[in-house]
Amino acid sequence: MNDDRNTVWSLIDKHHQRLLTEWLACHERDMRLADAARKADTAGLARRFLEELRRGTGTAEFEDIQAAEWHLMRELLEDISRDRAMQGFSPTDTAVFVFSLKEPLFALLRRELGADADRLASETWVASRLIDNLGLYTMECYARTREEVITRQQQELLELSTPVVALWDGILALPLIGTLDSARTQIVMESLLERIVASGAEIAIIDITGVPTVDTLVAQHLIKTVSAARLMGADCILSGIRPQIAQTIVHLGLELNVVSKATMADALALALRRTGKVVTDRKQRADPEA
Repeated sequence: MNDDRNTVWSLIDKHHQRLLTEWLACHERDMRLADAARKADTAGLARRFLEELRRGTGTAEFEDIQAAEWHLMRELLEDISRDRAMQGFSPTDTAVFVFSLKEPLFALLRRELGADADRLASETWVASRLIDNLGLYTMECYARTREEVITRQQQELLELSTPVVALWDGILALPLIGTLDSARTQIVMESLLERIVASGAEIAIIDITGVPTVDTLVAQHLIKTVSAARLMGADCILSGIRPQIAQTIVHLGLELNVVSKATMADALALALRRTGKVVTDRKQRADPEA
């Protein structure tokens, strides 16, 4: 093994406790840590980090953190990034954990190699690149975790934004708000079909009052939803057709092949008639002359 590639390993091996103490002091200063539990957690992570850094720098694949010898370090950084992303830490707060090691590490290099300027410059550059690579890997892990959280939240919002409501016995309503795309249409169809099967509904009212625009793509999504509901034995009524949307549908030459009404109230009245139900005003029944 090349001794020139082992300087960081030697420093960690020789000055482990000193390096750890100075690193934690730098990290606490940069992060302004005040919580005792957080300090203890950071100290434990720092010890594990230094141990894995010592392990990695003691191998032939010193500078390649993607090598198999660094897999335990990568797992540690992934755990740290995931945990801090879930706790609401910023990307900077997460990366500071790694980058704050530079100051005490470079100070040790100056004390050990100060008499050899060329070697000091060379080893400082190697150590800097290594810490930078570890810090950047931490940032990548943090970004992946945040993307996963955002994707999961978007999925949950989609599910919450497509409620299927039982308006009457045998009559369901699906109020749509916002833009319809392929992913949302799939959730809409699944939610509607599940409720049709569970309730045995005969009619489903799809209300698009909250859909800002209807273009060819949105119309195709509506047609798919209506067709799927029909296959499950439920007729559909489309409500919330505004004048602008009606003009757009006519202009595009679209055929929705579904009964449409201007309002949800009109659609419900039609659904009640189709199912043989009648809504009467009790006051008028009690006073026929009124």
